[in-house]
Amino acid sequence: MPSLIPTLLLPQEQTAVVAQGPGQLAIQHNAPMPPLAPDMAIVKTAAVAINPADAKMLDYSAARGAIHGYDFAGTIVALGEEAIAAGRLRVGDRVAGLVHGMNKLQPDVGAFAEYVGAYSDLLLKIPDYMSFEEGASFGTGVATAAMSLFSELGVPASLDQLRDHYKSAAARVGGRERGEFVLVAGGSTATGTRAVQLLKLAGLRPIATCSPSNFELVQRFGAEKVFDYRSPTCVSDIRAYTGNELAYALDCVSLADTTQLCYASIGRAGGRYVSLEPFRETVAQGRALTVEPSWVMVLTIFGRKVALEGEYGRDSRPEDRKFGAKAFSVVQHLLDRGLIDTHPVKVMPGGWEGVMRGVDIIRSQALSGQKLVYSV
Repeated sequence: MPSLIPTLLLPQEQTAVVAQGPGQLAIQHNAPMPPLAPDMAIVKTAAVAINPADAKMLDYSAARGAIHGYDFAGTIVALGEEAIAAGRLRVGDRVAGLVHGMNKLQPDVGAFAEYVGAYSDLLLKIPDYMSFEEGASFGTGVATAAMSLFSELGVPASLDQLRDHYKSAAARVGGRERGEFVLVAGGSTATGTRAVQLLKLAGLRPIATCSPSNFELVQRFGAEKVFDYRSPTCVSDIRAYTGNELAYALDCVSLADTTQLCYASIGRAGGRYVSLEPFRETVAQGRALTVEPSWVMVLTIFGRKVALEGEYGRDSRPEDRKFGAKAFSVVQHLLDRGLIDTHPVKVMPGGWEGVMRGVDIIRSQALSGQKLVYSV
């Protein structure tokens, strides 16, 4: 069978970064290889990116013995039967994506490994002009921004409109039609720049908050207006700019201060607020009748049960997998047309040992404007 032939050439074991317990990682040279399910691809890893979740999950939800990591880029070396039948990917394609790393239900799947087992419909083919290191910045940012905006937040635009962005752009020539405002708090984060760009391409009017040093970056991704979140007039400036009619806010920082900023910026008629972490109930109670809050657990994009404790746990959501597949297909269409930029990356040295140091770095430093990436 053609889907199985490449696997005969793969090793039985691999080198991977494996969780040893809360806050502890180690390099293991005899880690198991990921299985090749019918809807999956095996990717030979070339680069991985570090996310804040890499530290948070390790510290608070460590799955001992599981391979860690979410974001990766590399080359496909094997495809399952369903992935072959779909016809979108081939062995040898350069791809980027995300997986649910350090998952006790699938301990042999993680990005911080020589080989990654990834769902084929949640992979992006990266263009020839793009490096693996740049491609590694895509996975979690694409998944989080798409789910947050077009599913959870329910912005007034669809994935189909995003795909056909040129039609909505043509309809607005001369200012005859203008989309609604959407606030992205933390616009210079990796998810923030991705959200801003997708909103712009979908025909909406993204505005954002960040530090003044990152204004140019966020505007380059498509923000119509950027505000200094430290300014004492930030909220009043946003309300003035939006005519007190802002109805959608995505909080990519998800701290008490940014929750308060978003809530205060939403216009008099109210609206929706979505964060990337559990939101602050004490803030939400202040406008309980006019603002509807929720938060995104991006790991539901795989459609499987998320076996985490407390409010982070989720039952399986097959509909999120279908949404994710469509979102990645739409982003692929935009990427193929040169309309998607990569978040700035900072390529770091050290291979797998460097990756472990990167998790320590992200634990103590809130990075914005760049993403740590390691060639492996």
